[in-house]
Amino acid sequence: MAAGAARAYGPGVSHSYPPLNLEVRTPRLTLAGASDELLERLVPTVRAGVADAEPWPFDDPSSFYQDSPDREWRWLRAVWAGRGRVNESFWRLYFVVLLDGEPVGMQDLIGVDFAKYGTVTSFSWLAPGHRGHGLGAEMRAAVLHLAFAGLGAREAESDAFADNRASNKVSRSLGYRPNGTTWDTRRGEAAPIQRWLLTRAAWEQARRTDIELLGVEECLPVLGLA
Repeated sequence: MAAGAARAYGPGVSHSYPPLNLEVRTPRLTLAGASDELLERLVPTVRAGVADAEPWPFDDPSSFYQDSPDREWRWLRAVWAGRGRVNESFWRLYFVVLLDGEPVGMQDLIGVDFAKYGTVTSFSWLAPGHRGHGLGAEMRAAVLHLAFAGLGAREAESDAFADNRASNKVSRSLGYRPNGTTWDTRRGEAAPIQRWLLTRAAWEQARRTDIELLGVEECLPVLGLA
């Protein structure tokens, strides 16, 4: 299934920029480097609306709270800008989530001074119709495998609004432990944030053997990790 998902956007597709060739494959889904071709296929989902009900899941500023077409324009500009800001002190890898070959969301992996500290954070979203089926946990497990097995991370951080039960449940199920609280705003209103931390030792205890990484070695020099 995962191989089929990768083939769905074109067999043999290869980009000159290594992060766009990165793939993480699990038995359920594929994380594929967010090329413009894949982003274009996600536009209808973004246009239809990702943040569709309270409690609002995203902090400010978020393009998902804008009206269409400004919503998808801001979202595309943010991804393009993030792909262009890559150096040893900061990088963000953007992945489109493919389920049976169809794009259903995104999963990002962020490193700040990663070569020095070995810490990553993540961000993700799913189309409303695909929530509640375990895909959020599968996406996170996939990107954590890239972080720990592929890039040699020491720990992974995550956070979510305290009332975002789905995200907090995913963190707990994957071995994260509570790591304090803070505050942020969403749609201009302050709300508490729950922080989470996953150590390498905790990840190793439940390490999966059915996740495949492609294109990691070629990507290391881009991230300052060669």
